[in-house]
Amino acid sequence: MYLGIDVGTSEVKVLLLDSKHQVVGVTGSSLEISRPHAGHSEQDPAAWWTATLTALAQLKSKFPAQYSQVQAIGLSGQMHGAVLLDASNQVLRPAILWNDTRSAKECEDMMTELPLLPQIAGSLAMPGFTAPKLRWLAKHEPDIFSKIAKIILPKDYIRFMLTGEHVCDMSDASGSMWLDVEKRAWSQDLLKLTGLTEMQMPHLVEGSAVSGHLTSQASETLGLQAGIVVAGGAGDNASSAVGMGAVNAGQGFLSLGTSGVLFVVTPTYQPNAASATHAFCHAVPDRWHQMSVMLSAASCLQWVTKLLGASSEAVLEAQASGLNAAQRARAPLFLPYLSGERTPHNDAVTRGSFHELSNDTDAAALAYAVIEGVSFGLADGMRALQAAGCEVKQLSLVGGGARSALWAQQLATLLNINIVTHEESAAGGALGAARLAWLATGAAMADVCLTPKISKIYKPDAEELKILAPRYARFRAIYPALKSIQK
Repeated sequence: MYLGIDVGTSEVKVLLLDSKHQVVGVTGSSLEISRPHAGHSEQDPAAWWTATLTALAQLKSKFPAQYSQVQAIGLSGQMHGAVLLDASNQVLRPAILWNDTRSAKECEDMMTELPLLPQIAGSLAMPGFTAPKLRWLAKHEPDIFSKIAKIILPKDYIRFMLTGEHVCDMSDASGSMWLDVEKRAWSQDLLKLTGLTEMQMPHLVEGSAVSGHLTSQASETLGLQAGIVVAGGAGDNASSAVGMGAVNAGQGFLSLGTSGVLFVVTPTYQPNAASATHAFCHAVPDRWHQMSVMLSAASCLQWVTKLLGASSEAVLEAQASGLNAAQRARAPLFLPYLSGERTPHNDAVTRGSFHELSNDTDAAALAYAVIEGVSFGLADGMRALQAAGCEVKQLSLVGGGARSALWAQQLATLLNINIVTHEESAAGGALGAARLAWLATGAAMADVCLTPKISKIYKPDAEELKILAPRYARFRAIYPALKSIQK
């Protein structure tokens, strides 16, 4: 048995995987976010450990025989969070999370002071990353900053509680903005921007390598055998990719969740920070990945469903699917920037909008426009990845939006690739974490990182493209026009 622990923002999820690739069981425990000020987002690391203990206790209760056979543990989790430890390994303050925006000014200053930052770190400096948070802390909470002995990421706090070690894997470290992503090592130049040293950073390992072993104290607390392996693990997206078997160049996934993520494995480091993409280390050795991120994806359909008073997103999506070609061609255009946008605009203040409304516009047309607008945004993300040399022929579609055949087909046509869907239980960070645990015991990647069974394949449709192509061209023209008059 292999145990995966995924430390999310809203939940800690744990999963048991057996050596026949069967998921034995999954349990979880919810988390709350603290927002002490506008733009601030924090969590107490102790809450992660409490939630982990709760979820593991549930797993042990439901599957006692299998739980007792765990041979290795893997970790996955929310990226970018700043966990600050003093010399006695005590947490100095609540962790500042990935969706905290307080350090926007610090990002600007870092880019000015080190123009080579995007080439080294694989991304533009953004408030979500860890390093700008520490620069903010040095200015606004100098007493706490002066006491920092170690800085670790959220899932790595759980690792510390399991092993007593300060360790991070390459994929999660890539999101800190302290890593030289190409060299897979801490960057002295990036550390200097925040007044920190390598001594304050965790030790680096590959996600599939051994990072430590379960201590006797943790063994007694969890009811697991002391000394079992704890793998390096991965950041949430890289771990999800491992769970889907996306470990070789050209493989990847498209996530249609609250946000939209395009993730493609690359054989080398291929940054294109100018288009607000991320080039990070993958969770397995000698591989990297490119990622584009849009901040509002399936959440846009949720928003318009509530706005129109529809009974459910599925009902509204069905109405949109019922439109014929002529009705789709006349539908409004929608910019899906309800929370600003990352790729390709890196614009936190832009907002969403409908265009070309008419007296004939009804709920079905608005729903179609929203679905299409999100697809157009993801097409922008694919263009940004291709500009950096990305090559991909097929992507797995995951997340809540994967249930929509309309969306899946539209994405296949716009991105000009095959889009495949899987059984809903096939993907997830916890599964990837369990697979990384398995790899850390010495298993071969070809035996562990299998691709889940495909439910359906969607291929590009030339007739649909005749409708979408001119609309996409108009969509791309709207943002720069609006930007010129934006207050």
